[in-house]
Amino acid sequence: MTVEYSRQDFQTDQEVRWCPGCGDYTILASVQNFMAEAGIAREDIVFISGIGCAARFPYYMNTYGMHSIHGRAPAIASGVAVARPDLSVWVVSGDGDAMSIGGNHLIHTLRRNVNVKILLFNNQIYGLTKGQYSPTSEVGKRTKSSPSGSIDHPFNPVSLALGAEASFVARTIDMDRPHTQEILAAAHEHRGAAFVEIYQNCNVFNDKAFAALTGREEREVNRINLTHGEKVVFGPDGSRGVVIEGGSARIVEVAEVGIDAVHVHDAHADDPAAAYALSRLSHGPFGPTPVGIFRSKERPVYEDTLQGQIHDAQARKGPGDLAALIASAGTWTVG
Repeated sequence: MTVEYSRQDFQTDQEVRWCPGCGDYTILASVQNFMAEAGIAREDIVFISGIGCAARFPYYMNTYGMHSIHGRAPAIASGVAVARPDLSVWVVSGDGDAMSIGGNHLIHTLRRNVNVKILLFNNQIYGLTKGQYSPTSEVGKRTKSSPSGSIDHPFNPVSLALGAEASFVARTIDMDRPHTQEILAAAHEHRGAAFVEIYQNCNVFNDKAFAALTGREEREVNRINLTHGEKVVFGPDGSRGVVIEGGSARIVEVAEVGIDAVHVHDAHADDPAAAYALSRLSHGPFGPTPVGIFRSKERPVYEDTLQGQIHDAQARKGPGDLAALIASAGTWTVG
């Protein structure tokens, strides 16, 4: 059902408690604006979060929601989506929540292709616990828990999602509201698991981590916009481009290789190899970084297949009786 809403309809009476200047405010505004424009009935929307700064999100959305267990939001959302496939189910998580304690739940939700939309707020730091390095912090990151510099090799969330064979994978930036809303709309329209990494500035513990993509001068030379069906070029006047050779992507000067050699992005390709190669161009907060939709490919949705099996079983054996099944054999009385 399509309903006319404004952003205010998705705001709650709860005081928003993030640090002043936090990128989460911008993401919240983008999500509320998108929801209003999409016209989805509020009673048909569920936001589920784990633990962390981003996990306060359901308090601020005038929809159904649950602030759940650390890292388990994808598992809980999977249950909601399977039981109520008519709902629009969203997960909000951070890089600590999703990439560390919740890593296992995340990758299995993606590989199963459950119809949930997962928003990863990636600020490359643990903000809620006051600034320890996270699974996406760059090597050498000096924090309270890594005073000599982190020695952990970080996750690339987009590469991880593609490796788990997610059917929709995208990246956007908190400060770019139009782009974020465009990606949210595409994720909503995609039937299946949609993974969206959102670079989010933590102005207290990791300020300007993404300045290479948000600074007025830096973004022109570092931001690689991915558009399906178009050549991957960027920089002043499209002077730089990306070629893919031997399964690897590399950045070239277009004038040196010729425009015909530049890769044409195909977000709908059956094989995610090219999308994966593009994801490897990202080096965290440094250098040219692709943003946009890396992959959007239809494949069977988990709850559709499950419901099909249930209908087939009921057609063969009847609707069944769970209480009778439990009491049918091997039961005993305690006490």
